[in-house]
Amino acid sequence: MYTIISGTNRTGSHTLKIAYKYQEILREKGIESTVFSLENVDVLNRDATFEKIENEMILPTDNFIFISPEYNGSFPGVLKMLFDTSKNHKIWWDKKALLTGVSSGRAGNLRGMDHLTNILNFMRITVHPNKLPISSIDKLFDADGKLEDENTLKAIRNQINEFIDWAK
Repeated sequence: MYTIISGTNRTGSHTLKIAYKYQEILREKGIESTVFSLENVDVLNRDATFEKIENEMILPTDNFIFISPEYNGSFPGVLKMLFDTSKNHKIWWDKKALLTGVSSGRAGNLRGMDHLTNILNFMRITVHPNKLPISSIDKLFDADGKLEDENTLKAIRNQINEFIDWAK
């Protein structure tokens, strides 16, 4: 199972748009996936809703794709809290991850992806080496909010192809 995690809780984020683009490309390849947005998710409390997320989203997933915006040179705290509120780290063990960083700046969240890699490795998640930084994210969408930048789409498709082959 593939789960794409949109690593922010901001409403209307470019991060979520990119997550849906990944899902669309996976679907074109005949691979079903789920997009999990952290919008409106209470990651501070371990309640029945959070346990449902663990049991229905995290446990059955073998391959995660994390789309993470840059927040203060790293990734959003809400994503870190998803890990921290989990029952234990064992539910994450022995899984694989692909990372994509997005930012309106020019580095595409490189530092944030390195930080996230360290945390995921601590949780025994193996991270694919092709971590894609997407810079100037706010300039890559057309007037209708669709990602139309051919170079970015080519890089995403290449990254996904590598991940599919690697994750087998």
